[in-house]
Amino acid sequence: MTKIKKEELKDIFRIKLLERGFPVDDAELCAEIFTDNTASGVYSHGINRFPLFIEYIDKGLIKPGAKPALKKSYSAVEQWDGNIGPGPLNAYAVTQRAMELAEEYGIGCIALRNTNHWMRAGYFGWMAAEKGFIFICWTNTIPNLPPWNAKQAATGNNPIVVAVPRKEGPVVLDMALSQFSYGKIADYINKNRELPYYGGFDSQGNLTKDPSEINKTQRALPIGLWKGAGLSLLLDLIASILAEGNSTADLSKSEYDTGMSQVFIAIKPVFNDKLELYVDEILRFYKSAEPVSVDEVIYYPGERSARFKKKCEEEGIPVEEQLLDRIKAL
Repeated sequence: MTKIKKEELKDIFRIKLLERGFPVDDAELCAEIFTDNTASGVYSHGINRFPLFIEYIDKGLIKPGAKPALKKSYSAVEQWDGNIGPGPLNAYAVTQRAMELAEEYGIGCIALRNTNHWMRAGYFGWMAAEKGFIFICWTNTIPNLPPWNAKQAATGNNPIVVAVPRKEGPVVLDMALSQFSYGKIADYINKNRELPYYGGFDSQGNLTKDPSEINKTQRALPIGLWKGAGLSLLLDLIASILAEGNSTADLSKSEYDTGMSQVFIAIKPVFNDKLELYVDEILRFYKSAEPVSVDEVIYYPGERSARFKKKCEEEGIPVEEQLLDRIKAL
């Protein structure tokens, strides 16, 4: 393990993207997103995912330079086509647009189709919340989650983000609808570690903490059991209906995780001029609960990520040297 300055890591990403035909501004922004994800401690959707991102570009599954395009609009609701462009850049563009609509109407909703993996969805929650917006976004995915009582995956772990602005640091919940995201499962596989809680089913249909077994069966455990499976279905329905795009059923026809549908909703809290007081009071009560042990700390969503990022900015980002060398050699 070594430490690297944020700008140095960003330069490595940027150079690799420029080599593959990214316009200069796109390469800069995409590199910034990958770097920020890594510096926020979400390696699974930062540096660890970058080689796969490059692989998808090389296979023609991600089109450098492609831009999202407006297809339909109705007041504060718009439908866009991502044109199979880079997922993080598509998501950044429509997040900006959702905030513009919210400035005008109080709320803005964008449905996006034909896009790619947006990497760390929380990035866009932070982006909007730091500008004063309440923000919700989600995506559908390839089938990697079983309906409750089913043996096969027939819905997605459909990550969702909910963010609330706050001057001292936004509250940002970024989660998949599986107990562990597949990016996190990959992290545990790479570290040869067992999951701390049951995360899915093995080939015999038993609950397991073995990340390799879950990755093999693609039967992750839904959050809240049947409730998580039901929520996954509804998010898939809403995203594919609004975007007129691919559903998880459609995505099941390809071996690659591409062409998904997403929803981005920005809300301007126009009726509440005491938002900071509301949020701070709620967080104080939340954190006043007694920890289960003296070693445990109660964090609100996004708090640990913000602390990790601050430390990385001061001391450098810890990365595995072998992975860094692999990316340099791509």
